[in-house]
Amino acid sequence: MQPDTQVLQRRSFLAGAAGLLLGACTRPAANAAPALRSVTARSVQTLLPGVPTTDGAGVKLTRVIGQRALPHLDPFILLDRFHSDDPSAYIRGFPDHPHRGFETVTVMLAGHMKHHDSKGNSGNIRGGGAQWMTAGRGIVHSEMPQQEDGLMSGFQLWINLPAREKMRAQEYQDIQRDRIPAAALSAGGVANVIVGRAFDFTGPVAQRVTDPTVVTLMLEDDAPVEIPTTPGHATYVFVHTGEARINDAPVPGNTLAILGDGSVLRVRADGQRAGLLVASAKPIREPIAHRGPFVMNTEAELDQAWADYRNGTLAL
Repeated sequence: MQPDTQVLQRRSFLAGAAGLLLGACTRPAANAAPALRSVTARSVQTLLPGVPTTDGAGVKLTRVIGQRALPHLDPFILLDRFHSDDPSAYIRGFPDHPHRGFETVTVMLAGHMKHHDSKGNSGNIRGGGAQWMTAGRGIVHSEMPQQEDGLMSGFQLWINLPAREKMRAQEYQDIQRDRIPAAALSAGGVANVIVGRAFDFTGPVAQRVTDPTVVTLMLEDDAPVEIPTTPGHATYVFVHTGEARINDAPVPGNTLAILGDGSVLRVRADGQRAGLLVASAKPIREPIAHRGPFVMNTEAELDQAWADYRNGTLAL
């Protein structure tokens, strides 16, 4: 063997050995623990109290999203809180009225509300139940209390639809209390999962284009609760009873907490019983044109919606 050939072979051997050592150092062992995913807790970015208003046939309620200080929180267009044991505040309800271009969600905590719409759907929403209506291309519906006394309490949310879905077929989902998963929390607290996944439960509402999660919490002590959230989704908590802490920031009652981005929501009651509504969904990031009961992308589309309603073709 020639000297030059010996040198080349020796160099090839050393390079190969180095490659094997480097590969052994960089490849994970077969029994190595999987890499941990980064967990980022959502923090409170803005606190906003609800404001009193009336809607429907004079129903008194608290407007949270949809007020002047927060016209919308993409894709959430509206959040109303109704809560009264005075029949004069709610008895006249919400007679026939139209919608187009979004979805309405009614969450009943207490009371009894009857729904009827122009597509022939009907349902009685009782305490602990919910209703999900996709207005799509257009619908006319009513929501009327079915009680003459007692507490009427709950929420209505409006969730926007992207342009490609605004003229889709109408849809209605009536969800009674026994269909909504209830996760037991400490000291008798409970979490109800209406849509999305939380506490190892999946809500009964068929998944929507905005990938929403809607959960109600009743916390009976200050034990911390964690809910995974999808990074990039708009997320908020409304504290309707007592006070709470989100990532250890205090949130008073009747207050909306708009949260920053993250992969988990950490919340606990602040020294007393606390009731919360938690909602999260994927932003649509399209122009929003909102006038009265219609939510579209342009003013021209709003004008067309009103014209269709007047000539009777809105809900066809």
